[in-house]
Amino acid sequence: MLKITDISGIEIGHSTHTEEKTGCTAVLCRQGAVAGIDVRGSAPGTRETELLKPTMLIREIHAIMLSGGSAFGLRTADGAMRYLSEHKIGFNAAGVVVPIVPAAIIFDLTENHNPAYPSVEMGYEACKNAGKEFAEGLVGAGTGATVGKILGAEQSMPGGIASAAMELPNGVRVGALVVVNAVGDIINPENGEIIAGARQPDGSGFADTYQVLLNSLSGNENMTPVANTTIAVVATDAQFSKEEITKVAQMAQNGIARTTRPAHTMFDGDIVFALSTGKKTSDASLIGEVAAQTVSKAILQAVQK
Repeated sequence: MLKITDISGIEIGHSTHTEEKTGCTAVLCRQGAVAGIDVRGSAPGTRETELLKPTMLIREIHAIMLSGGSAFGLRTADGAMRYLSEHKIGFNAAGVVVPIVPAAIIFDLTENHNPAYPSVEMGYEACKNAGKEFAEGLVGAGTGATVGKILGAEQSMPGGIASAAMELPNGVRVGALVVVNAVGDIINPENGEIIAGARQPDGSGFADTYQVLLNSLSGNENMTPVANTTIAVVATDAQFSKEEITKVAQMAQNGIARTTRPAHTMFDGDIVFALSTGKKTSDASLIGEVAAQTVSKAILQAVQK
C-alpha cells in the first residue's frame, strides 16, 4: 500500500514521549516544496503559516512540523530549524540559510501534563528519524490523539496518525498524512456508519455526536473547547504554482468533511497543508479530489490501527 513517502522528496519522522503521551512528527522536503494551506477549524494553533498564502514572498518550504502539546508544541519547529540549518537546508537570505518550517498542533493535554513536552529536542529528533519508513497509530503527533469527545474524554476513543496514497494512470502520485484528533465521530463515507467516536456511557454502542448535539438544541455547552483538531499534509509529485497547490489544500479538506461528523467546528483547528514536489503535469482540480480521497483513507486507517 502506498504512503505519502512514496511521493518524491517526502520523508517522515516521529518523536514520541511515552510517559507524557504526546509527541511530534516531521514532514521533511529537503529539496524544497511549493506549499499551500487551508484552515477550516476555528481553533487552530499554527506557526509560519501566513507566508504560505499565494501573495507572500516565500515560494518553497523545507519541512512541516506536526505536534501534540497544544501551543507548547509549536516550539518543536525550532528543533527542525536547527536540524535543517546544520544541513544547510533553507531559504538563502543574503547568504544566510533560513529553514522555512510551518507548524501546526493538536490539543492532547491532560490535567497533569508536563508543559515541557513536546520539546525542541523532540523536534530535532523527529527530523533525525525522518525517512521513507515510519510507524502509524498512536505515535509522534498522534500519540495522545482521540476522537468523539462530546460526552467527555472517558467516552472517547483513540485517534492517531496514518497515511494513504494513490497513483493515477499517468503516473502522478498523491499522498496524505493525517493526525486525527477530532471532537466529532469518524464515519465510513461509503455507508455513513460510525467506526470510531463517542461511546454511550452504558457501553451499548456509539452515542452519535450529531444526535447528541441535535438533542441538546444549541449543543455548544456540551462540546469540549479543547482536546481537538485534525491536521493533514497532502503531497503530490505533480508541478503546481503556489495558487494551484492552495486550491489542492482547499479541496483536500473535503476528505475531513466526508469522514468526520461534525467537522470544522468552533472547537477544532482543522488544517490541511499541501505540497508540490515534482515536475509532472496534472490538473489541480483532479489532484484536489484525489487528495481528498487520500485524506479520507488515512483518517479511516488512523482510527483502526
